[in-house]
Amino acid sequence: MFNEFFQDQWPLFVAVAVIIAMLIYSYVGDKIAGYQSVNTDQATRLFNDDAFVLDVRSSGEFREGYIGNALNISAADVGSKLGQLPSDKTTPILIYCLSGARSARAAGTLAKNGYTNVNNLSGGINAWKAAGLPVGKEKSKKNKKK
Repeated sequence: MFNEFFQDQWPLFVAVAVIIAMLIYSYVGDKIAGYQSVNTDQATRLFNDDAFVLDVRSSGEFREGYIGNALNISAADVGSKLGQLPSDKTTPILIYCLSGARSARAAGTLAKNGYTNVNNLSGGINAWKAAGLPVGKEKSKKNKKK
């Protein structure tokens, strides 16, 4: 009886298996990757506890606004610029981009290079702004006092 049901409904069983695998990955995927995803509340705590803040957006995006005293290294350059990051690989690092995708890849790069306390801001700076949290901007050269 079960065999007949399974044969008739095999796409349903495949779909359920895929959903279960996705749920399991969402709970343990970050740990496997070597970093953890954090929401804006957790990111604020990390920031307030003096985590090293790394912005992996382009320099043009960075000029539009950034979190605290973030260091800007594009996601593509993170692997080649590890010397600009804390030498103590246990230092908490808060990493972000615009939406969280580029920073997730960069966080994986940091984890592969031995950093053990890497935290990716889920939703990136967009989530930070949506939560009403402050964003710094560089002053233009025209507005700087001489």
